[in-house]
Amino acid sequence: MVNLKRALLLFAVIFLAVNPFTLKAAEEAHGDAPKTQAEEIKAYSQHHLQDDHYFSLFSDQKAGKHYGFPLPVILIDNGLVVFSSGEFHHGESVVEKNGQYYTLYHGKIYKTDATGTLNFDEAHHPTNAKPLDFSITKNVVGLLLAAFLLFWGFICLAKTYKKGVNNLPKGVGRVLEPLVLYVRDEMAVPNIGHRYKEFMPYLLSVFFLIFVLNLLGMTPLGFNVTGNITVTLCLALFTFFITNFKANKDYWKHIFWMPGVPVPFKFILAPIEVLGMFTKPFSLMLRLFANITAGHSVVMGLIAIVYLFQQQLTVGGSIGVSMLLTLVLFFLELLVAFLQAFIFTMLSSLFIGMAVEEHAHH
Repeated sequence: MVNLKRALLLFAVIFLAVNPFTLKAAEEAHGDAPKTQAEEIKAYSQHHLQDDHYFSLFSDQKAGKHYGFPLPVILIDNGLVVFSSGEFHHGESVVEKNGQYYTLYHGKIYKTDATGTLNFDEAHHPTNAKPLDFSITKNVVGLLLAAFLLFWGFICLAKTYKKGVNNLPKGVGRVLEPLVLYVRDEMAVPNIGHRYKEFMPYLLSVFFLIFVLNLLGMTPLGFNVTGNITVTLCLALFTFFITNFKANKDYWKHIFWMPGVPVPFKFILAPIEVLGMFTKPFSLMLRLFANITAGHSVVMGLIAIVYLFQQQLTVGGSIGVSMLLTLVLFFLELLVAFLQAFIFTMLSSLFIGMAVEEHAHH
């Protein structure tokens, strides 16, 4: 009976860790009651998934201290407004600049008065005006770091080729070269054909950017760049614009006047094909965002086992179960980091290949 009880408890731990709706139900049941430990963990997990104006490494809730460093706030509001996000004191203070007042609420900056008044609509969303925000947030830092790593890696690889075509890469170039050849031989050439060189810079850029960002998201630095839907939207739009701007006449003919089908069906297929032009980048955006966000959420849930089940599993048992499950998921996330970069690049090359394909005319 003891073993059965422990087995059922372990199953419950796994279920609760991977089911975000459990914590949501618990929050709704408590209403306005003080936050439980589970609710605090949920709030912390949600904060981890969001972008932030302050780069937090860790925090001491009991002492009310946050360890990290502030990032620059850059606003366009009757001119250029620049200051440190540390002046917000994590949303507790109102910042006054040039006679204008700003407050930080749920990661967004709103205009307010000297007392920090916020007005809300029926859905409890702030209705205060927002300045144009060009701040260096945590996601921007992640993008800059990934760009620096990519420039450094490919410059090292390029220096090797400058010395001679037959020279073997060294250092980081030895890791990059097989991946470059993989993108060329397994994605670009089969899907695009003889015009593959024209699109290799974009395909290499998007593959390595997503791959590096996914790997950075698995570090303790807490990056979640590819789990931000605005980032995945931007990447998907690049594929959309490249596909349609480089498309040939045959591509547009197959969309608006499908050859080889009866005329009545042409009018039916045309709107479907036009809709497909937008669903393709939408699927790219949503797939990358959903998979990375889900992975981060599950990892945070598994780490929370240490705090939620200390009484049932003892401190050592909860730590052991959490470490074991998190370690298994960590190696799975390594595969997902590569797989999501591969899928995005593969589908992008496929969409581009369909747009530039030359059809035989009889």
